[in-house]
Amino acid sequence: MDVKKAIQFMLISTLAFACMNTTVKYLSNFSAFQIVLFRSVGSLFFTFGFLLKKKISFAGNNKKLLILRGGVVGVTSMSLFFMATKYLPIGSAVSLRYLAPIFAAIFAVFLLKEKIKLIQWFFFALAFAGVLVLKGFDKEVSGYGLLLIFISAIFSGFVYIILSKIGKSEHPVVVVNYFMIISTLVGLFGSINNWVMPIGKEWLLLGILGVFGYFGQVYMTKLFKWLLQAK
Repeated sequence: MDVKKAIQFMLISTLAFACMNTTVKYLSNFSAFQIVLFRSVGSLFFTFGFLLKKKISFAGNNKKLLILRGGVVGVTSMSLFFMATKYLPIGSAVSLRYLAPIFAAIFAVFLLKEKIKLIQWFFFALAFAGVLVLKGFDKEVSGYGLLLIFISAIFSGFVYIILSKIGKSEHPVVVVNYFMIISTLVGLFGSINNWVMPIGKEWLLLGILGVFGYFGQVYMTKLFKWLLQAK
């Protein structure tokens, strides 16, 4: 796969997640778990349909890693991110979540025994300094929201490590499908006691979450797979 294709993956994923994050901001009266539920159910229509059409096994080859990526790590990161958007401007929340690669690099050193170049640590330090500056100058950045997004970024960093361990052994849609199944269950149980009935255009906004989320997740996974092949 050439670099041009990887850039396409990155652009599609970034655009899809940007659209999803913007949509979430208009759903502030819904709990994070209810947003997780609709985002996941919408994506499942695509993942189930794709796997059935291509006759790809739903089970996958690395069930423990797939469950860990989807259940413990993925759902936690996504839920905390949606919670954080209740307390932070969406631009700040998205920017802060991009600390995830820093944590991924740290975890890679200790868990995967990878070496990080000195210049990389310098850029990581600059990124973290940016967070401190953002907190200091943006009065809308609450301490609680910052804590939520910070933990979300940590778990998101773990996602990259698990995807690295999964490597090329799983189809990207199988990885996303596990994530969406577990997210749906967590979102359903988490929103039962504080369910808010959507009205009017809220149905449309909740529905398109899954569309944006699906394309963002699949192309992010494809991009990560390409990066592993390029090593």
